[in-house]
Amino acid sequence: MCNNLRMDADMRVCGREPDSQFVELAVEVFSMLADSTRVRIVLALRDGELSVNRLASAVDKSPAAVSQHLAKLRLARIVATRQDGQRVFYRLENEHASQLVSDAIFQAEHTLGGTPRHHHPTHEAGE
Repeated sequence: MCNNLRMDADMRVCGREPDSQFVELAVEVFSMLADSTRVRIVLALRDGELSVNRLASAVDKSPAAVSQHLAKLRLARIVATRQDGQRVFYRLENEHASQLVSDAIFQAEHTLGGTPRHHHPTHEAGE
């Protein structure tokens, strides 16, 4: 795992050098998350899997619109599915998309000026 390596080797192996082959792929991930509905879907899925109808209600969009966004997120391997009879449930493929979205929201809080909410001592992880 990347965390067990020396710092200089860690960056090379984990693809965090400016010339990494993963830079273009990272840009594609950012592009996939550059949509407010998809960000809301990721936020809604942080606590576990949901059906399309539950997601549609959570993000205040039609099930058809949410299905289109989920198809894109699935192709990008950001979400995965589980079939239960006729129903399909969606979940985050891993914790990385959730962390990216949380960090983006934290960064957005900095644009408001003052001390961002996530820097307050009462802020809890995962908020």
